[in-house]
Amino acid sequence: NAQEVSTGNMKAKLSVLHLNSQHILIMHLSSCPPVCLCVCVCACVLNATDRLYFATLRVKPKNTANTHYFSTDEEFIYESFYADFGPLNQAMLYRYCCKLNKKLKSFTMSRKKLVHYTSHDQKKRANDAVLIGAYAVIYLKRSPEEAYRTLISGNNAGYLPFRDAGVGECTFNLTVLDCLQGIRKALQHGFFDFDSFNVEEYEHYEGKILAFSSPHSRSKIENGYPLHAPEAYFAYFRQNDVTAVVRLNRKLYDGRRFEDAGFEHHDLFFLDGTTPSDLIVRRFLHVCESTDGAVALHCKAGLGRTGTLIGCYLMKHFRFTAAEAIAWIRICRPGSIIGPQQNFLEEKQHSLWVQGDVHRSKQKLVQQRLSRRQQIQQQSRQQQLHSTDSDGGRQEAMSCLLSSMDDLSINTTLYKSYSLDEVRGGTKNKNEED
Repeated sequence: NAQEVSTGNMKAKLSVLHLNSQHILIMHLSSCPPVCLCVCVCACVLNATDRLYFATLRVKPKNTANTHYFSTDEEFIYESFYADFGPLNQAMLYRYCCKLNKKLKSFTMSRKKLVHYTSHDQKKRANDAVLIGAYAVIYLKRSPEEAYRTLISGNNAGYLPFRDAGVGECTFNLTVLDCLQGIRKALQHGFFDFDSFNVEEYEHYEGKILAFSSPHSRSKIENGYPLHAPEAYFAYFRQNDVTAVVRLNRKLYDGRRFEDAGFEHHDLFFLDGTTPSDLIVRRFLHVCESTDGAVALHCKAGLGRTGTLIGCYLMKHFRFTAAEAIAWIRICRPGSIIGPQQNFLEEKQHSLWVQGDVHRSKQKLVQQRLSRRQQIQQQSRQQQLHSTDSDGGRQEAMSCLLSSMDDLSINTTLYKSYSLDEVRGGTKNKNEED
């Protein structure tokens, strides 16, 4: 089944030989004798210029005059919590993109094929597929579906789906395609820009929510891990326009320490590893929607409960699917959203989309009314300038009064449902334990 293919300015003949259930790919280059590249390989072309390839190899290849091989398997390593193995975080994705851009722009490699190769370790292979697929989405402007089709083209086997950071049975599979779709959705909404990316600060979502682990009553080192008092966060929060803090876990510090420093502080407790009630979801979304600055959100580790509520925010306000939200949040903060929390987000996806549509419609109505008010005020000022009798002045005053009343009624209605929920929902949670 030999096949003649064109690779840029160079023609090659690919022959796949079946030996003891293994494949050997032989590439015959017109400029050199046949070279055995690898054993059991599946390669795919990632860009239109035929310079970028992704391959799965059993044997480490050697560079040739026409081909440069590189691997990131030992450079970008996922630090698992339990049974999880990826996807790799945003800082690693950024470094990978920088690395690949540098290679593609290198003068010494300008005429070479670039082959990103990985091993047959299924976990590393899935992580590498996300890296190069994400590069295709971000820089080559491929759709996630196009990039994924390329990655599974030909004889390429499928990719091992990612799982949560739990220890039990996996109940939710997160695919490579889910990750690429989450990255594309985040890119569309401007959640990240690698041209101005700060590799040390990648926990932000849309500049609105910051995820972190719980502060403690005092700063200390415990079991090798640093624990920070509320005061340790003040300067950073002010620098990043954080105006509200939301606590989801039991009280490990006095919330008044944040309040005394000028931050709002909200308690929305629910048990570790569980899912939030509808009331808690509504209260959290209301805090985000009614706070001018950013919101800092934490549970004990800032992963499960924290990631779940952030997922709700992404689904309501940006129409992420549950899988896209989980993928993007884990790329930003590995280990987030665990066990039943994954299925909870799937169940809430449709209702949160509907809530988001209603919210945006109300916001649009507010903007229309505000624009109308500005037009009326401008017309009134013009009338005042050209009017010589008192009736004109009285008419202007009445117009301004009516427009102000319209704004008051709209602003009151905008958060009416949230206010009723808080009234019916009872008082704040007391000192509950995880």
